[in-house]
Amino acid sequence: MSLPASSARASRTHPILLLAFGFALAACGRTASVPAPVTQSGHPSAPRAAARLADNVLEQQVLSEINRARTDPQRYAAYLESTLRYYDNDKLFRRPEDASALRTREGVPAVREAIKVLRGLRPMPPLELSDGMTRGARDHVRDAGTRGSLQHEGSDGSMAWDRVNRYGKWSGRISENMSFGPESGRDVVSALIVDDGVPSRGHRKNLFDPEVREVGVACGLHKTYRRMCDVVHASKYAERDGDK
Repeated sequence: MSLPASSARASRTHPILLLAFGFALAACGRTASVPAPVTQSGHPSAPRAAARLADNVLEQQVLSEINRARTDPQRYAAYLESTLRYYDNDKLFRRPEDASALRTREGVPAVREAIKVLRGLRPMPPLELSDGMTRGARDHVRDAGTRGSLQHEGSDGSMAWDRVNRYGKWSGRISENMSFGPESGRDVVSALIVDDGVPSRGHRKNLFDPEVREVGVACGLHKTYRRMCDVVHASKYAERDGDK
């Protein structure tokens, strides 16, 4: 069982934080409780429907970026290398289109380390999107986003393995990465890969875990940091009949 410590990734020079939190768990005979799923009723308003569409786009971007990095780590290393020119004094990151700069904890050294690691990786299979795991992740985004929480534990005491088990059954290994702040798939995934300020590089390890094959991705509004994405990976996942 491995539980990397959660840490802040970086902060912007104006009040928007870029945070990443993650953990991994290997199945070891654990019996997880299964709280009732989060449900909603009524018809979404037009603004809410538009927000859901934006969330879906971001979710698709995150999945695409994860699989791009897994299947072609060399090319992703080249992308990270191309971002080095946007660092000022090693730790202040700002692209021409950015409204504000991002003050990182480690800056260029963390990016260079990530590049070196990616160049040493072999291509691995893409992750397959799971409907049940995505629904479990979405439960957490709704819960944590509304409360402004940064924790893996839900308000009902649930953890990622509990939430995905509401809609099916995971086995093998399970891990969860969360990001707060980034609003594009590339920014979400590149931040998790660089893992600035996280000594264990646990988020990167979760993304490139050769034992995981399935993933759930959910993004939504966050009370404090505007945007949140929850990514859950598992070795295997059996969808519950009738829930697809």
